[in-house]
Amino acid sequence: MPRILIIEDELPMRTVLADCLEDDGHRVLTAADGNDGLDRALAEKPDLILLDIMMPRLDGFTVCAELRRRGIRAPILMLTAKGMVRDRVDGLDAGADDYLVKPFSTEELLARVRALVRRTRRETACPRRISLGESEVDFIRQTAFRGDREIYLSAKELAMLRLMAETPGEPVSRERFLDAVWGYSAFPTTRTVDNHIASLRAKLESDPNQPRWIKTLHGVGYKLDLPAEHFAKP
Repeated sequence: MPRILIIEDELPMRTVLADCLEDDGHRVLTAADGNDGLDRALAEKPDLILLDIMMPRLDGFTVCAELRRRGIRAPILMLTAKGMVRDRVDGLDAGADDYLVKPFSTEELLARVRALVRRTRRETACPRRISLGESEVDFIRQTAFRGDREIYLSAKELAMLRLMAETPGEPVSRERFLDAVWGYSAFPTTRTVDNHIASLRAKLESDPNQPRWIKTLHGVGYKLDLPAEHFAKP
């Protein structure tokens, strides 16, 4: 169950946020100002931080920058009544991951929270590197080699391979690929997924027509057939 720290100086807003998140199944911590929030974040190391900008003592920009300076990598969702582009840029430059302008709906808040939690879990679950026979892919550097020869993998191909590497041996549906890699607004088709899988096999498999690593599950999707011993060491 994700632990979420709310740093918000207005008690009514803090209460509403806490109730909303608890009803959605999250564990909630709260802080009433920037100083308290900074201390709680460093001590508790929450999974996600909701951070108001306009607060006494320490504002949200300062808190965010200080958290990043001290090594806190938890996603930060900034909450503010300010809607100017400059404020959004300043928040993101300070280290925030997302930005939500008040007033907002609880549905949008929860959607943003779930997206940040999912992203963090994917980043935690995915190995840094994987070895597929003579091919090796480094997800941190976003590079791939087959023997001594570097292979170009597109951003979409890397994202698809990473999605399968998060749960090796488990199927990933075409719809899941479309949602996670392309997003709903792009309107791709399932054929797009098949084409990218074919390209990955051509680049990484010794025999793309009889793939050893990237397997088809007919009627379901694709999986990465990767035993634990094939994960490369960091």
